[in-house]
Amino acid sequence: MQDLWTLKYRARTLKEMLGNEHAVATLSELAQSGTLPHLILYGPENSGKTTASLALARQLYGNTWKNNFTYFNASDFFDQGKRYLVRDKRFVRILGTDDPKKIYKSVIDIFKEIVNEYAGMASIDADYKLIYIDNAESLSSDAQNALRRIMEKYSATCRFILSTTKPSKLIAPLRSRGLQIFFTYVPDSVLRAHLEKIGCAEKLELSEGALDAILYSAKGNVAKAVQTLQLVSLFSNGSAITEEMVYEASLKVRDESIDNLLSAALSGDFSRGRQLIDEMIIEKGLSGTEILERLCEALVDSGESDEDVARLVVKISETDACLKDAANDRIQLEKLISNFS
Repeated sequence: MQDLWTLKYRARTLKEMLGNEHAVATLSELAQSGTLPHLILYGPENSGKTTASLALARQLYGNTWKNNFTYFNASDFFDQGKRYLVRDKRFVRILGTDDPKKIYKSVIDIFKEIVNEYAGMASIDADYKLIYIDNAESLSSDAQNALRRIMEKYSATCRFILSTTKPSKLIAPLRSRGLQIFFTYVPDSVLRAHLEKIGCAEKLELSEGALDAILYSAKGNVAKAVQTLQLVSLFSNGSAITEEMVYEASLKVRDESIDNLLSAALSGDFSRGRQLIDEMIIEKGLSGTEILERLCEALVDSGESDEDVARLVVKISETDACLKDAANDRIQLEKLISNFS
């Protein structure tokens, strides 16, 4: 089975990070100072927040970094709920069962219990350990207040790193507990060099047009660019990779459910659209912003008239603006498709 290139070529140290020079320099200085505070990393999806946190852990702890780094995904807790909790083997001991029907505590109570337990266990070989919470915007207000108290209580044994695409959805007391560091997508020149390096390592023959097409599609998103390159390499069957191959692969990689959602929205089939939104958020773990981005791409390729595309893109943009301060992505998405056509 072929390794995923996003993992195979992922930066392992802060020095290997692509772009985000200011954020990387700040993390490096904090690691060297020995006075790491709680951190809030914010920026768009796949902009390097998790990669930087893993690299920071390696720099702080060396070979024992896995013993001192814990990863939680807030969207798994609060969007998928008990169905997710029983699938994660780490939680079976705490829950006492692997049957979601036998869990009588609320998800927020379970979240507090799990984080309390992990935060309260001191590191064996370090002054403190790291607890990384991804998609922190998915935490409810009550969960955020509970987390703030946990951060205060266990500041001697752990440091929290909160990662979010929507810092405005974090309560002010929680934001004030951490140093905020911004991440963004990388410049095309940096991403091009990275793709060329992968192409050389994988013995790929890439045309200039193929690289341009990947960069155009990725728009600075490293993970998306690398995934596209790996996919098109499978389609090429060892032949030279051309621009046309990249566009064909980009169309094939698009989730069919996005096209179905667009069709349901255009035809006014609200119940079908609502079902698809639930599937994408709950089962596939997509954020509202990701769904809007993919819906916009599908719309542009749909063959609708330029006037209709422009009109509907405006509606998608308005929904995207609403998501920045929205408490629930699903409500905003349902509002969009109910008044889309």
